[in-house]
Amino acid sequence: MPVHAVVSFEKFYEREFRAVVGLAYALSGSRSAAEDLAQDAFVAAHRNWGKISQYDKPEAWVRRVVANLSVSRFRKSISEAKALARLNRDEHVLPELPAEADEFWEAVRALPRRQAQTIALHYLEDRPVAEIAEILECSPNTIKVHLHKGRAGLASRLGLDREAAS
Repeated sequence: MPVHAVVSFEKFYEREFRAVVGLAYALSGSRSAAEDLAQDAFVAAHRNWGKISQYDKPEAWVRRVVANLSVSRFRKSISEAKALARLNRDEHVLPELPAEADEFWEAVRALPRRQAQTIALHYLEDRPVAEIAEILECSPNTIKVHLHKGRAGLASRLGLDREAAS
């Protein structure tokens, strides 16, 4: 077991919540779904905080939970997501994303699940390959493949591959 200072759950939550909501938004495309996903992940972390606080990187654990929950959320009906969006939640929780980023993140969400998760963690949170591998519990080489395929998929979806060929 690593020796490190255990942070209180409250401090951990305050430090990580905004970034985790940002990741959830990048993966879900919905502000209300993003807040729900983040809250669900933090509730799970709180329930098991005695164990999770001992991890080298509890923030990786909570992001992995968000990534997995986003897949489940995606499978739910669109009408439910629209109903949640109408709840008019506070918008100040999400990080500022330029309006022109909407098309990009929509294209990211259209990628295969692991590619979308890898792209979001890499570009939204500026995480290196090794950290993404730890969060998603796979090898760094697998993450490199997901990044490569994800970038190619984005280039195709956004019409960038045609521009480069011209």
